[in-house]
Amino acid sequence: MSAISTGHAERARRLRAAEDAAERIGTTLDAHTTCAELARFVCGVLCDAAAVELLPQEAVDAAPGGAEADAGPDGAEVSPAALHRVAAEGRTRLLEPRGATASAPVSIPLLAHGRLHGVLRAARAGGGFSAHETATLHHAARLAAVHLAHAQRHAAARRTALDLQRALLAEPGRPHPNLELATRHLPAESGALVGGDWCETVRLHFGRTLLVMGDVMGHGLEAAVEMNAYRSGLREVAAAELPPHRVLRQLDTVVARDDRRRPATCLLAQLDPARGIASFASAGHLPPVVFGADGTARLLPVTAGPPLGTGAGGYEPVTRTLTPDDTLLMFTDGLVERRGEDIDASLARLARMRLPAGAGVAEALDEVLRHLGGRPTEDDVAVLAARIRRR
Repeated sequence: MSAISTGHAERARRLRAAEDAAERIGTTLDAHTTCAELARFVCGVLCDAAAVELLPQEAVDAAPGGAEADAGPDGAEVSPAALHRVAAEGRTRLLEPRGATASAPVSIPLLAHGRLHGVLRAARAGGGFSAHETATLHHAARLAAVHLAHAQRHAAARRTALDLQRALLAEPGRPHPNLELATRHLPAESGALVGGDWCETVRLHFGRTLLVMGDVMGHGLEAAVEMNAYRSGLREVAAAELPPHRVLRQLDTVVARDDRRRPATCLLAQLDPARGIASFASAGHLPPVVFGADGTARLLPVTAGPPLGTGAGGYEPVTRTLTPDDTLLMFTDGLVERRGEDIDASLARLARMRLPAGAGVAEALDEVLRHLGGRPTEDDVAVLAARIRRR
C-alpha cells in the first residue's frame, strides 16, 4: 500500500475515532462520569491501561492561562512542572487495564480554555503510539476537558443558587405562639439546578397566621431570585389582612404586569386557632393533607385556580374546621411526583400513609419524608406541617 493510501486510511480512522469520542465522552455533567468515559474510550480504541487525574477546583482556578504553553503541539508531553502539580494535588479517578501489562505511558494534559484540569495517562504493551494515535489521545483529552469545564461551571452555578435559596429560606416568618410549626427543604439530587420552592408564615391580627407554600416554575439562580420576589410581594399583600383568595388575586395582578416574571403555583392557608377553622385558596398548587388524631390522612379538596402571573384570577376560598388533634401538611410537587406516574396516583400514595400515634409536627415531617422521600429526587421538595396548640 502506498504512503498516500496509508495516510488517507490513518486520517479516516482518526476522523472516525473523533466522531466516536464526541458521542461517548461527556454524556453527563458529572466530572467522575466524564473521566470514566474518557478512560473507557481510549482503552477501547488505543491503549491497554488509562488513568485520569484531576486537579482540585481551587488549583484549576489558581493557574489559568499558563497551562496552554506547557502543552505544546499535538503529541507533546505536558511539562514536568505541570505533571508534578497534578501528581501532588490531583486524584486518580479511573484506571482501566486491558490485556497484557502496560508499559511506556504517555501523559496528555486535560486543557480547556487555557486552564489545566488534570492529566490523562495512557499506556499499552508492545510499544508507544504513532503520531495519529497520539493526536487522537489529545483530541479525546481536550474534549473531556471541555466537558469538565462545563461540569465545574454548572456545579458553581448550582452552589450559588442553592446558597441563595438556603439563605432566603433560613429566615421565614414566625407564626403566632398558638401554632406548632415545622418546615423542611430538600434540594434535588439529580444534578439539576435548584428550583424555586419556598414556604412562608405571616402573622395576622387576632391570633391568625397565614401559611404559604409556593413553587416558582423553572430552576437555577433566576428561579431562586424570583422566589424571593414572590415572598416579598406576598408579605406586602398579606399585610392588608385579606382572605386568602383575595391575596392571590392581588398578587396575580401585580405579577402579571411584568412579562419578565416567571409563573408560580401557590397554596395559602389562613389558620384561626380561636375559631378552629382554616381558610384555603390555591393558585395551581397541589392540595393540602390533614392527618387526624388516629394518624390517617385525607386530602382537602381545594379548587386550584390559574398559577400566579397569568392575570386570569378566579381563585376560590375553601374553609374547613381544624382541631388541635389535626396536623396540616402543605408541600410542593417534588414530594409526591414520580416520572411517568399520574399525579392522582402520587397523591393517593400520600393519602394512604399513617402517622405514628402522638407524633409531633417535626416527627410528622420526618415520617412523611421517610415514607415518600427515600429516593433520589428529581425536583426540590419543600414541606410544612402545622398544628393548633391546645390551650
